[in-house]
Amino acid sequence: MKSRDNLVRLNQFHVNEKRRQLDQLETMMAEFTRKAAELELQIESEEKKANITDVDHFAYPTFAKAARVRRENLLTSQAELKIQRDAAEAALAEAEAELSRAEMLDAREARVRPVEAVDRRHMIG
Repeated sequence: MKSRDNLVRLNQFHVNEKRRQLDQLETMMAEFTRKAAELELQIESEEKKANITDVDHFAYPTFAKAARVRRENLLTSQAELKIQRDAAEAALAEAEAELSRAEMLDAREARVRPVEAVDRRHMIG
């Protein structure tokens, strides 16, 4: 019985860890989205000040070019995080299934034990 309890607790720990990892990934993705939106506003502001929107123009603002690169890097990183999030969601689903199996096994064992104890008392008496 104690080993079953440990198994359930271990699986619960794994589920909690997978949820924490998934939450971290989603937080990072939201932060990247927010930063990319801020950069987009800064790019638009710089282009408006310079009155130049053509990235290939010789007088295009240097800050706007750098902000564009940074925004693209953030969007690329965000796409990579989406792949990691999908993998984390699959890992969480697997951990939840393992936890469910362990809990069912524990519940089944808890139901069987009292019956065995009653049977033993009848055999003794």
